[in-house]
Amino acid sequence: MPEPPDRWKWFSESRFGLFIHWGPYAALGRGEQVLYREHLDQREYAEAACAWRPCSFDAERWADVARRAGVKYAVLTTRHHDGYCLWDSRHTDYTSAAQAAKRDFVKEFAEAFRAAGLRVGFYYSLGDWRIPGFWEGPGRNPEGWGIFRQYVHDQVRELLSNYGRVDVLWFDGAWPHTAEDWGAQEIIEMARGLQPEILINNRFGPSKEEPGMGEVNRSLKLGDFGTPEHEITADPNRLWESCQVSTWRLWGYTAGERWRGADVLLDTLCQSAHKGGNLLLNVGPDAEGHFPSKFVERALRIGRWLQSHGEAIYGTQGGDVTEFVTRGWQTVRDNCLYLIFRFWEGGRELRLADLMTSVCRATLLGSNQELEFAQEEGELILRGLPNQPPTDLFPVIRLECSGRPESNEWGKDRLWQGDP
Repeated sequence: MPEPPDRWKWFSESRFGLFIHWGPYAALGRGEQVLYREHLDQREYAEAACAWRPCSFDAERWADVARRAGVKYAVLTTRHHDGYCLWDSRHTDYTSAAQAAKRDFVKEFAEAFRAAGLRVGFYYSLGDWRIPGFWEGPGRNPEGWGIFRQYVHDQVRELLSNYGRVDVLWFDGAWPHTAEDWGAQEIIEMARGLQPEILINNRFGPSKEEPGMGEVNRSLKLGDFGTPEHEITADPNRLWESCQVSTWRLWGYTAGERWRGADVLLDTLCQSAHKGGNLLLNVGPDAEGHFPSKFVERALRIGRWLQSHGEAIYGTQGGDVTEFVTRGWQTVRDNCLYLIFRFWEGGRELRLADLMTSVCRATLLGSNQELEFAQEEGELILRGLPNQPPTDLFPVIRLECSGRPESNEWGKDRLWQGDP
């Protein structure tokens, strides 16, 4: 991966972001794509959307939860595939400002999160399920497509002009069209002109020039960062973040959804950092505008862990230095190697293979207990680990080294890799 410019280094230093999927679909409680997946009647859906009035929405409360959870930036769905807009758009009246809510939720979100010291991102769906021209595309309805595409460009300009500094622009919904169909290069140039330091994701649809046409929504060529979804796969060519749900499957509020445990969510964050990327963890607020209590409980538990162990996450780089996969994850920052334990044996000495750099000090984070150690070439023995895990989530050992932690040749190849 090329070294990112200074204006984007905040992204890697953050490692943890919050994704917020919210819109009138929350009132139905069956996910963000209920209109399309259940083939609902558009007129009935629109009537309910226009009547949606989430009186309990409080952006400052959202921002407070996000800050205490330890996230560093947040991305709000300003418009999802159903076409309903959470801001005061002059290009349509299908908005929260013009209809029953009478509020510009994007404005309130941006102001509250900035005030809390968090960076602000806008999600915008290129696709709009209400519009026949979107489905018919430039081949079958060139005039309708042209009108619709101009509408998309105008709304992106509006979002980047009226709400102060925007740090992230997160596109989605390009399917089934290509980046050229959308005029992606024009959008990027416009965005750069309005917000010179903005980070733009890769979901413009595949380019016609890309071999195999890339993935359904994602371009191999365009965008500043990759967006693996429901998986943690490093992008070797650019910055990346894994977007993940905090429930079992759906992004928008879903009544009765099962929730992943705090340990599973933290494991996802640690694995993302281990591989050199970010986690964008999703929450779907309910119809009234509340973060579900089960999400808040889990998020704050992770936040408490980050207060004492965050140095192993924030500002780190991928750290597959020693053979440690049987116990957990690793990250590196400067001359420190962090061992993040998913599994804790305790009461025994711990042997680490393949670390060639000399260790100067070993410390158990949280308690700041120093550990005894002995090191020979390619082998580190840690002693005096407590029998019980020192935290209810993941213990972390910080190894301070004489230089940047390095592996031997065996460690660089690793199991199932390289030349057998």
